[in-house]
Amino acid sequence: MTGLRRYPSDPSDARWKLLEPTLTAWRAERRGNGPDFGRPPEHELRRIMEAILHVDRTGIPWRYLPHDFPPWETTYGYFARWQKDGVFERLNGVLRRLVRKREGRDAEPSACVLDAQSVKTSANVPTAGQGIDAGKKIDGSATSARVDTVGLLLAVWVTAASVSDNVGGIHPLAAIATAHPRVTKARVDNGYRTKAIEHGATLDIDVHVVQRDPTVKGFKILPKRWIVERTFGWFMHHRRLARDYETHPHRSEAMIHLAMIDLMSRRLTRESTLNWRDIQPQDRNQTPFQA
Repeated sequence: MTGLRRYPSDPSDARWKLLEPTLTAWRAERRGNGPDFGRPPEHELRRIMEAILHVDRTGIPWRYLPHDFPPWETTYGYFARWQKDGVFERLNGVLRRLVRKREGRDAEPSACVLDAQSVKTSANVPTAGQGIDAGKKIDGSATSARVDTVGLLLAVWVTAASVSDNVGGIHPLAAIATAHPRVTKARVDNGYRTKAIEHGATLDIDVHVVQRDPTVKGFKILPKRWIVERTFGWFMHHRRLARDYETHPHRSEAMIHLAMIDLMSRRLTRESTLNWRDIQPQDRNQTPFQA
C-alpha cells in the first residue's frame, strides 16, 4: 500500500479493520476448498475492495478503472463472486449490528420501514428487466428497500419498475421474516394494499399503512416513513446508483449493499467524505473531485 496515491473512496485503516475479517474468512474458505490451495494470491483483498468501492462511489464503468487498481476483469470477477457467495449481505449484517449496538439499540430490529424507488436504466439492462412506473412516468427498474428504524438496510429487491409496491412488498417481507424474526411491525405508504398487508399477517408482521393527509397539498413529511426516504437519499451519494447500470438485478442489489457498507463503516469510524454541496462556491474550481 505504500507509495500509492489514495482516492477519496478508499477505506481508511480503521474502516478496513471492520471489513477485513469477513473478506479474509471468505478467501481462506475458498482457498481451502479450491485448486489454488497453497499458491499465494496475486492481489491484496484490500486493493480489490478499494477498486469495487471506487466504481460504486464514482459510477465509472468497470473498464474505466484507473490502472493503479488491479485489472478490471479481476476486480469484476471478485465483485461477481462476492455477490454470489453473499459476502456483501454478510458484511452489511455485521456492520448494521455494530452500528445499532453503538447507538444503544438491540443488535436485531423489531420494526422496519418499506418503500420502493424507481430509477432509469442504462443500455446495459435487458428489456425484460425494465418496465414503466406509470405513476412517476419512469421507464426503468424499481428498488424495494426494507430498513430498520435507524435507516439501515435489512433487505433489498430490484425489479422492473412496472412491478407495483403491493406485489413488490411480498417478497421482501418474506425475506425479513426469515432473516430478522424479531421484526413484528412494518410501516408502509398507501401503495401497499391488501395483498402485502395480508401476507404480512401470515408472517406475524403487522403491516401499518401511514396515511397521507389528503387535505395537505405539496410535499409533506410522514411520521416514521421519512426514514426510508432518507436512506434512498444516502444511496444517491454513490453515483453508480443514480441510474441502474447493471445487467442483472442481483448485481444492482450488490451495489446497493456496497453503498450501505460504505456508509456504515464511515459511521462507525466517524469519517465522512465531502460532497459537492459541502464545498464553498469559491473553492469549486480548485477542487475538481471531492464527491
